[in-house]
Amino acid sequence: MTQKVIKIGSSAGVTIPKEKLEELGLKIGDRVEISVRPVSKPSQGDREVLQWTVHFIERYRTALEALAKQ
Repeated sequence: MTQKVIKIGSSAGVTIPKEKLEELGLKIGDRVEISVRPVSKPSQGDREVLQWTVHFIERYRTALEALAKQ
């Protein structure tokens, strides 16, 4: 899971999505251990694949949603 570092007052933080908290059985106040490393920026090839994917989804959204309901 990757998350964006956000400003919280004069500090910075990373949020944990509600679904992930539930999946891990965590609640507010629990202590956790984290490992942090910067995520590299996507390459030109990765950006092209992402653009193609977004275009595909936009073009075929109705059909994809219908398939997901089956």
